[in-house]
Amino acid sequence: QLQLVESGGGLVQPGGSLRLSCAASGFTLDGYAIGWFRQAPGKEREGVSCISSSGGSINFVDSVKGRFTISRDNAKNTVYLQMNSLKPEDTAVYYCAAEDRGLYYCSNYISDFGSWGQGTQVTVSS
Repeated sequence: QLQLVESGGGLVQPGGSLRLSCAASGFTLDGYAIGWFRQAPGKEREGVSCISSSGGSINFVDSVKGRFTISRDNAKNTVYLQMNSLKPEDTAVYYCAAEDRGLYYCSNYISDFGSWGQGTQVTVSS
């Protein structure tokens, strides 16, 4: 069973920054595409960003382009989501997910990922 643990969430003012981490336990992340998803209260879970196992494919949902970046540190077995210029509408529980489908596979679809973390809360409020 693949285990993923998200961390780095918290309360931040609009315009602030947070860096979320997705750490793997019991397996190495370097063979997996990692997706970040979020779910706001009363809304469906949506894809935010994805990075392929090679790091060669990256994508973002339009609402976070230019504000969020994604990276991976295979030596630390961790993937990061750097979130800048945060807005109240970014408030959500953020989840990371893993899937093994090749070096350049990347997706923002929930159904494409089989292993999920428990989530970390991000609240953007003044």
